[in-house]
Amino acid sequence: MAKLKHFGILNIKHYVIFITLLNLVSCKNNPEHLTELTGKQIAIDTSYTSVDSIQKFIQPYHDRVESILDSTLAYSPYVISKTDGKFNTTAGNLMADIVLSETNPIFKKRTGNSIDLVLLNHGGIRSIISKGNVTSRTAYEVMPFENSVVIVELKGDALLKMVDYLIQSKRAHPVAGIQLILNKDNTVNTFTINGKPVDKNKSYYVATSDYLVTGGDNMNFFKEALSKTETDYKIRNAMIDFFSKVDTLAPKVDLRYYQLQ
Repeated sequence: MAKLKHFGILNIKHYVIFITLLNLVSCKNNPEHLTELTGKQIAIDTSYTSVDSIQKFIQPYHDRVESILDSTLAYSPYVISKTDGKFNTTAGNLMADIVLSETNPIFKKRTGNSIDLVLLNHGGIRSIISKGNVTSRTAYEVMPFENSVVIVELKGDALLKMVDYLIQSKRAHPVAGIQLILNKDNTVNTFTINGKPVDKNKSYYVATSDYLVTGGDNMNFFKEALSKTETDYKIRNAMIDFFSKVDTLAPKVDLRYYQLQ
């Protein structure tokens, strides 16, 4: 009887193992798949009202953010615009100069090198800076994008392609660190970097945005980069840092890029 009893227990164990394996195999052979994905549009209109409890919870954070955005950092005695000059503008010059002054210490500390010039894009400036107080909100209005500064190493011959691009684009793209003078027929009269003629075989460090580095606005000459240095420094943050350091903004349309008459 003892042998039969043990035999029965053994059979039960075998049965349980068999059923378990069968379940595992059946699960493995029948994986779940997404067969349909649906969605619907919900219009937000006056029929939707705020929830008082949520409104009370977020109100202190909202008020704090608003106070930070609207705190005065500097003053502008006149309107700063990207349309007040043909080849360079007050807004473009301000943006390019800010990127140069605020990013160069970061780049130099990391690499031991200095930024030679800056090139941004005209379309990246999204608002004027009005006459009056300048705030963090101003920076968000001018630069609403999350673009960061990237420093690209380019040979002099690639910079000559950059000059061709500037001439052909016929837009006042923000530049700093260079002087580009055109003849009446749009040929190049003078092109210098930091006051010196460009050496085709020399490497130069160009600060720009992560958008342009990838060929944005058809700036394909950036694809010839010998090296790239990510700063993780947003252009908007550079603006806020600069505004915090100065009392009055006073950019001018100048002679960094112009045409002889």
